[in-house]
Amino acid sequence: MRRRVAARAPGAPLRSGAESGIASSPIGAVKAPLAYVVAATVPIVLLELMIDDRAVRLAPLMILLPAFPAVVGSVGQTAWAVGWVLIVITAVLVYRPLPSSYNFAIIMVLAFVLGLLCVVTCQWRVRRERELLRVRSTAVALQRQMLRPLPILTDRVIVDGVYLPVEADRLVGGDVYEVVASPYGTRLLFGDVQGKGLSAIGAAFAMLGAFREAASREPTLTALVDDLEQAVVRHNAFAQQTGEPERFVTALILGIDSATETQAVNCGHPPPYLLKAGPVAAVQLGDPGVPLGLADLSPGPRTVVWFPFPPGATLVSCSDGVTEARGITGAFYPLEERLEGWADISPWEVAEHLTEDLGRHTAGEHRDDITALVVRRTD
Repeated sequence: MRRRVAARAPGAPLRSGAESGIASSPIGAVKAPLAYVVAATVPIVLLELMIDDRAVRLAPLMILLPAFPAVVGSVGQTAWAVGWVLIVITAVLVYRPLPSSYNFAIIMVLAFVLGLLCVVTCQWRVRRERELLRVRSTAVALQRQMLRPLPILTDRVIVDGVYLPVEADRLVGGDVYEVVASPYGTRLLFGDVQGKGLSAIGAAFAMLGAFREAASREPTLTALVDDLEQAVVRHNAFAQQTGEPERFVTALILGIDSATETQAVNCGHPPPYLLKAGPVAAVQLGDPGVPLGLADLSPGPRTVVWFPFPPGATLVSCSDGVTEARGITGAFYPLEERLEGWADISPWEVAEHLTEDLGRHTAGEHRDDITALVVRRTD
């Protein structure tokens, strides 16, 4: 399941591969580049021996063969390839001598110099790949602290879904989520930071840290949201000092306890969809409110809305990367229509079907982070 793998990337172990650099090379599927070099010498040698015209010599072409393992192989494989080529060229030119010993010396010197350059180039490439691997390992370790791998299970819910940043070289984008089992029930956060880039990730990290701390401390959902608001405001104040753009965050905060109804505070986030017996529909949360970081623009305080979320029901919360995804004809993704057909399947199947169907709708091209979280109430 292609996209589910992407969703689990923040928690997946980094495969370091062989220390030689083969696994991290652009052509990682090539396991034995030296074998290809040996195989390539066979037709060259056969053609060299078959051509009667001594003015046409093909053996010198073999001096280029070590460039292949230098690009995809290890330093040892490249050195072996250089040695093999020198031996074969020497044997062929001894068997079919060149017109002068001067020409023989020139070819052997070129073969040695080019071979040495291939070994040095391969050594530099492997060292560079190891440095990049260490940097990526550090980045993955930091990003694991931001987003936990799915699924997440508490005593109230199981949360599964898909998480796909718009930039393929990043494991974390502007969309965030978190689930905390607190003394007051399970608290869930679905958020979307304005904009993209590293500064957006910084705002997301600030909000996640505040949520993880306040979710277990604050007895009310409104107090929890106030803490998130202050965290975003503090981050924007720091960003202003460093010349970074200020960010606001759309967020949906849920509180699920033993009651059959669930608490929600919506801060400008798209409403979730409830899947249970009956037609699929967006949860009515009233006024969406202002995003986090913009509370000063709101005429009144944020309020809690209650909605029914019985055991066995499923809640689907998507970012605007899903709700505003356009197909090749420009049509928006029909999320509600698709969810109608998935009301009776498991959360992980909903995530799988949604990802695959969204990929078909957009032809694999998305312009925003895609997050779709499926919450099944279990109690």
